[in-house]
Amino acid sequence: MKKVVLFANTDWYLFNFRLSLAKYLRDNGWSVLLMSPPGPYVAGLEDAGFRWLPVPMQRRSLNPLRELLLVLHLCRLFRKERPDVVHGFTIKCAVYGSLAARLARVRQRVNAVAGLGFVFTNDSLKARVLRPLVKILMRATLNGRGASLILQNPDDVAMFINAGIVDKSCIHLIPGSGVNVQKFAQRAKDTSGTPRPIRVLLAARLLWDKGIAEYVEAARALRNSQRSFEFLLAGDPDEGNPASVPTKTVEAWVEEGTLTWLGHVGDMPALLRDIDIMVLPSYREGLPKAMIEAAACGIALVTTDAPGCREVVSQDGVDGLRVPVKDSVALTDAIARLHDDPVSRETIGANARVRALAEFDERIVIERTVAVYGTTQNA
Repeated sequence: MKKVVLFANTDWYLFNFRLSLAKYLRDNGWSVLLMSPPGPYVAGLEDAGFRWLPVPMQRRSLNPLRELLLVLHLCRLFRKERPDVVHGFTIKCAVYGSLAARLARVRQRVNAVAGLGFVFTNDSLKARVLRPLVKILMRATLNGRGASLILQNPDDVAMFINAGIVDKSCIHLIPGSGVNVQKFAQRAKDTSGTPRPIRVLLAARLLWDKGIAEYVEAARALRNSQRSFEFLLAGDPDEGNPASVPTKTVEAWVEEGTLTWLGHVGDMPALLRDIDIMVLPSYREGLPKAMIEAAACGIALVTTDAPGCREVVSQDGVDGLRVPVKDSVALTDAIARLHDDPVSRETIGANARVRALAEFDERIVIERTVAVYGTTQNA
C-alpha cells in the first residue's frame, strides 16, 4: 500500500478543500496521513476516519530558528512515516514540506499553490521585503528530481516560468480543487410570487485582498438607491494573515446596516439556494472555490478581471460579469445591472452552471491530481 501525506497550513483547508481528495485516495488503496497545525476542524477529519498529526507551524512566524526547527521536525516525521508522496498546499507548506521531504529522501514531492498569497498580492513593505527571499526558497525547493507543482490558472503558470522559479517540465495546470456538482445542484426558481430583496453574497476569508472594501462600498451605494437588496458576507477573519479584516471593522459595517455578517457557514449548499448574485472582487486568486460552487448552483457571478477570477468567468456577460480590480463603481454598476435585468441574471447563471459541470466537477479534478503522483519527473 502506498502512503501519501497531505500537508496544509490549516486544518480548515484540509477539511474544506481536500477531504474529497483524501477520501478518493483511501478508496483507491492509498494510506493517507493528514498534517496541519491544530484547529477546530481536526475532529471532522478524524471523524471521517483519517489519521491526523499536528505540525508546530506558525503561519506568520519570521523567526529563523523556529522555522529551522519546523523543517527538522518535518524531516524527522517523514523519515519515521516513510511516505511515497508528500503533497503540500500553499506556499509555506510547499517550501518547507519539499525541503524536509528532500532531506528525508521522499521520492515524490507534489505541491499545489492555490494563489500566490500575501507576499505576492500585497504591496506593503513587509511583503516587498519578503518577496525576493520567498522566490529564492521556492527555486531551491520546488524544482529537481521527483518534484511536481500544481497551479490553478495560466497567469500563475506564466509568472512561475517567467520569474524562473520553477522549470516548465515540473508544472501541471489543474483548475482548483473541484466542486461536488451533485451537492451543489441547480437551485429551484422562486415561484412564491412574493416580492423580496435581491440577495447578494460574498463568501471568502475576510481579507482585504478579497475586495472586501469594494464590496462594502458597492453595498453602501446600492443601499441608497431605489433598488431592493440584501447584502450578505460569509466567512471569518484570518488572524494568521496580515491582510485580515479586523472583526471590529466588520461589526461596524453590520451596525451601520450596510450588510449582514453570517460568519462561518457550515452548510453552503443551503445558503446558496437563497442567493441571487455571488460576488468576489478579489485582487488575485488561484481558483476561487466559493465562486465555482455558486456557478454549479446556477447563480449569476460578478468578479474581477484578475488572475484566477477570469478562469471562473471566462466570457464577460456570458457566464458572469467581470469588473476591473479595485473599482467599486464598476462593481456597483454590475450588481445593479443584474438586479435590473432578471432574464439576463437567470441566463448568466444557467451558463455558469453549464461551465461548472464541464470543467470544475471535482471527480475530474481529483483524477487529474492523483495522476500527477504517477507522472512526477524522475521519481
